[in-house]
Amino acid sequence: MTDATAAERPIRAKGALRRLAERPLALFGLFLILLVVGGAVLAPLVAPFDPSEQHFDGLTIEGAPLPPGGAFLLGTDLLGRDLFSRILWGARTSLIIGVAANGLALVIGTLVGLTAGYFRGWIGAVLMRFTDLMMAFPALLLAICLAAIFQPSLWIVAMVIAFVNWVQTARVIFTETSALSEREFIAAERTLGAGTARILFRHILPHLLPTIIVWGTLGISTTVLLEATLSYLGVGVQPPTPSWGNIIFENQTYFQSAPWLVFIPGAAILLLALAFNLVGDALRDVLDPTQRGRD
Repeated sequence: MTDATAAERPIRAKGALRRLAERPLALFGLFLILLVVGGAVLAPLVAPFDPSEQHFDGLTIEGAPLPPGGAFLLGTDLLGRDLFSRILWGARTSLIIGVAANGLALVIGTLVGLTAGYFRGWIGAVLMRFTDLMMAFPALLLAICLAAIFQPSLWIVAMVIAFVNWVQTARVIFTETSALSEREFIAAERTLGAGTARILFRHILPHLLPTIIVWGTLGISTTVLLEATLSYLGVGVQPPTPSWGNIIFENQTYFQSAPWLVFIPGAAILLLALAFNLVGDALRDVLDPTQRGRD
C-alpha cells in the first residue's frame, strides 16, 4: 500500500462525512441513535426509579396501571413499576445485544466469506454450502429453538442471534472477495511473494471495510428486532431484567385498557430500528464507489 494511498484516507474520510452530513434523514437517524444511547448510558442517573421497584401508589384502587402523567412520566405497568425507568433500562439491554450480537455475526460472516472467496476450491465450496444450509433455516425459528435449548440470558441471547445472523454478511463478503482476488494488484502481490495473511489483511480486507461498515450498521436494527421478538415470545432476556420485548410481553393483557404499555416500547423498537436503517442506507450511498461523483 503506497504512501499516497495512505495520505488520501483523511481526505476521503472528510468527504464521506461531508456527504453524510448533507443527508437530513441520516442526521435524523443519527440523532435518534445518540438519544437512545445517551438514555441507556445515563439510565442510572436519569431513571427516576429502580426498574424493578413495585410502587404501592403505582396502581389504581381497582389494581389497574396508572396512565402517563404525574410522578410516573409514562405511567406504570401491571405490577406498579415505572414504565419510563423500565424503557431506559430496556434500551441498555437492546443496545448491548444489538451491538454484541451484530459485532459477533459480522466477525464470523467476514471470516467465512473472506476465506471462502480467497481460497475457493473445496474450502470455499464447503464453507458456502454450510452458509447455504444455514440460510435455508428460518432465522426466527432457529433462534427460538436455540434459545429454548440453552438457559436464556443476555449473553446467551446475543450469541444465539449472532449464530443465525452471520450468513448474509458471509455471502456478500464472499462475492466481493472473489472479485478482488482476480484483480491485477493481487496477482502482482502473489508474484512478489506476499504471503496469504498479508494479501488478505493488508490488501483485500481494507477494500471490504465500506461493505463491513454498512452491513454492521444495518445489521444492528435486525438484531434489535430479533431480540425484541425473542423476548416477546418468552425465550429471550428473562424478567426481571427489562427488555423492550418482554415489557410488551408482560403488559399485552392490558392492550385495550392501557394501550401505552404496548405502544411506547413498540414505538421505541420501531424508532431505533428505523434510525439504524436510515444511517446504514446513507453510509451505503456515501461509501459505495459507484455513487461518488453523483452528488
